[in-house]
Amino acid sequence: MLGGLLALTACHSQQQAATFPAAGRDVAPIVSDAFSTEDARDRVGEFEAVVAAAEVKRGMSVADIGAGEGYYTVRLSPLVGPQGRVLAQDIVPEVRDRLAERVQRERLDNVAVRLGEPADPRLPPASFDRIFLVHMYHEVTDPYAFLWHLSGGLKPGGEVIVVDADREVKRHGIPPAQLECEFGSIGLKLERFERLPGGDSFLAAFKAAGPRPAPAALKPCTKP
Repeated sequence: MLGGLLALTACHSQQQAATFPAAGRDVAPIVSDAFSTEDARDRVGEFEAVVAAAEVKRGMSVADIGAGEGYYTVRLSPLVGPQGRVLAQDIVPEVRDRLAERVQRERLDNVAVRLGEPADPRLPPASFDRIFLVHMYHEVTDPYAFLWHLSGGLKPGGEVIVVDADREVKRHGIPPAQLECEFGSIGLKLERFERLPGGDSFLAAFKAAGPRPAPAALKPCTKP
């Protein structure tokens, strides 16, 4: 048992020390832990449109990465039901703490709140049917390291669901072609792409097309 634990620790340390390509493009600064007001998002039916396109079902295990104030977290909880699980993660300790207080206050017993790292969401391996990245991927400072670690959290057949805006990264969005290229470099293949109502937002669903390449073998995308 101890030997296995030490081996896992050593493996994680090696992954953390691996060299990944730099972003090679603009990265948007984090300006707030809230994308918009929850009432405004509800009025345009954002959550309903996204989870329908993502094909979220009861009993699923899902992760909300960059969860912020928890707009998706608190709505995913009843949707996946008591047999499902929600992991909410953020990289800012104060944001994580406020979300944990909200989850406790609303008695969401199937939700866990965790602190991640900018280049590693620290997900348990092969654990999630859906991993949500909602209006946050353009703020990821090390996209190749982030995606490499993130993809290890998918169950076989699981999907990464990206919701973002079709505009330049410095304007807090990402062109879909750039997104597809960066995900493809990690071995994640685009399965579905949909425009969302009420603006320039889109949903892109990615699934692992094979094993992750070694970090040293990753080929960064060129800036569009």
